[in-house]
Amino acid sequence: MYTVKDVAKLLDITEHTVRFYTDKGLVPSVQRDKNNTRLFDQESINWLTGVKFLKQCGMTVEDIKTYVNLCLEGRSTIRERYEVILKQKEIAQAQLEEAKKTVKYMEEKANHYLDIMNGLSPDDTNPGEWELLYNKPFQGS
Repeated sequence: MYTVKDVAKLLDITEHTVRFYTDKGLVPSVQRDKNNTRLFDQESINWLTGVKFLKQCGMTVEDIKTYVNLCLEGRSTIRERYEVILKQKEIAQAQLEEAKKTVKYMEEKANHYLDIMNGLSPDDTNPGEWELLYNKPFQGS
């Protein structure tokens, strides 16, 4: 059995998040000891892993709770759960594409800084010096 602290470290989430998810009923298999301390087995970790990924896709806690309830209802809800996962997959794919654009931008920016440091380009990265660099004041609209 794992403690809140163990699970938080294992899943790279905060202890507060673990408690919040369990309090919201997103981990139906969580157990309690005689002191009412949360205890987690592998099934609980599986639930939390799923919750973590659904949350990262932007799914609300309420919608995750609906998904958990569908899971608990059993096989009759497979089609509904499939639709939920497909929608979240599309959202995750869009997030991935956006992240790729961000990485590309940052790579280009880093390469530009290398060019500046190697004397291949002027330092045009500081907006405070653009007037000096381009020898004319900015003309706003």
